Amino acid sequence: MQILSNAETVCQQRGVRLTPQRRRVLEIVAGSHSPLGAYGILEQMDFSGRCSAPITVYRALDFLIGQGLVHRLTSLNAFTACMHSASEHIAQFLICRACRTVAELKSSRVAQTIQQNAEHAGFAVAQQVVEVTGTCRDCGV
Repeated sequence: MQILSNAETVCQQRGVRLTPQRRRVLEIVAGSHSPLGAYGILEQMDFSGRCSAPITVYRALDFLIGQGLVHRLTSLNAFTACMHSASEHIAQFLICRACRTVAELKSSRVAQTIQQNAEHAGFAVAQQVVEVTGTCRDCGV
């Protein structure tokens, strides 16, 4: 899986560890066709007899988000794998209301427009999260 290969490269370059547990969380998120909540991820984890505390998944997700390998979709309170983790970018998301599929965009023009308009309004942007809801091609317009 290309996402896992990219993740290993990114972590190695940054000198951080992609532990087996972090890798498994990324594998579950990347393998899903729709965004997953933390408890959905937890249900798919194999703890081999060990305690399956939600904090374990949240810690792995925090790490993966921090490394730009996973995105949190605020409107869905769910997570999706980054499709462009090999390069720094500000992502925008198209979310289908019908089937919950997510398409990730990385439009520098959108990011720059938001940044410029915010500066013009005297606003300091700390983070950009653009989520656009609608209907995907498969679900019909």
